Amino acid sequence: MKETETKVLNIEISHPQRIIDRDIKKIDIIKYYELIEPFILPFLNNRPISEIRCHNGLKDTFFKKHHNNSDELIYVKDKQSLILECQNGTIEFHTYGYNKKSHKPDIMVFDLDPDDKLSLKKVRQGVLNLKIILDKLNLKSFLKTSGGKGYHVVIPFFKVINYKKFETFAKKVALLMEKTWPNLYTTNIKKDARNGKIFIDYLRNKKSATCIAPYSLRAREKLPISFPIAWEDLTKFSPNKVNIKNFKKYLYNNAWNEFFKVKQELI
Repeated sequence: MKETETKVLNIEISHPQRIIDRDIKKIDIIKYYELIEPFILPFLNNRPISEIRCHNGLKDTFFKKHHNNSDELIYVKDKQSLILECQNGTIEFHTYGYNKKSHKPDIMVFDLDPDDKLSLKKVRQGVLNLKIILDKLNLKSFLKTSGGKGYHVVIPFFKVINYKKFETFAKKVALLMEKTWPNLYTTNIKKDARNGKIFIDYLRNKKSATCIAPYSLRAREKLPISFPIAWEDLTKFSPNKVNIKNFKKYLYNNAWNEFFKVKQELI
């Protein structure tokens, strides 16, 4: 079979041997998402997404939010549409915080983005401090690696009254973190305000904002994964430990198997 005739789920894959990073090829990315589909699809289904696509290696990436020549947001509804997006060059899948069925937010995310000079030990303590706050609020939270420098703390909600309540609550949590541990956190988005601190990004919870989906690859060297982990395994996983080459050994840890069963409300 010729290279241009490679097919996955009856979708013709163009340039399957194109190098994306070192020895990682386009077909490797497509095969990854084909395998990971049962894990990632619940986080994509019925939820608008934005994408980072790559056509000629990691130095040639671009952001995509709408279908071609339209204002229609992108949706991935099944395995076929997931692979089709990958065929079109998608590496990263970012999700909005709301479900299109209700148009109300149901997944809250805190992105803990540390200063480059901050030790991993302090970053991990910073993540645990956030869990302490959420535990006191009787909110069950879930942890994942970012695939970059930090971690993401994710809170599922069964019912939220509206986006204003959602955004206000996230901001109050972040401000409380900053007030309680002023030497460790900042809510200031500016890079120079992050010196020796963790930027606690609550802005991911605006209606127009997105966050990298669980199990999504990142368009970075070695293609790390934003990977769900158990809280008790925090010290075992650096933020970019899991990648396209080693993910299989961690895939069945079931760290988030209760995620969609949680019945929390914010009303």
